Amino acid sequence: MPADSYQVIRAIRGPITLITLGALFALQNFTRFGFDQTWPVLLIVFGLLSLLQRGAAPPRAPQGPPMTPPPVRGYTATGYAGSPYSQPPSNTPPASGSGSPSTPGGAA
Repeated sequence: MPADSYQVIRAIRGPITLITLGALFALQNFTRFGFDQTWPVLLIVFGLLSLLQRGAAPPRAPQGPPMTPPPVRGYTATGYAGSPYSQPPSNTPPASGSGSPSTPGGAA
């Protein structure tokens, strides 16, 4: 099918659905068949239009093999030196009240 047929099928999908719905309501008014008996016709029409649309769709480009995920990186894999967070200062004494252990007995 030509590439334009895909667009034509997409353009007529709504009108075909409305015509089918109108025909089903007309059947309800002028025959002994009610809408509760004929609504599956809508499913058939939707299915046929979907098949036509898929058949007229342009072919997809071939897909290559899936990409492999990158290696896992994190704190355990790189250590603290490879961490994106800043390094702790190495020559600064701990601040007072930081929870450092006190001498036994409470006073020095």
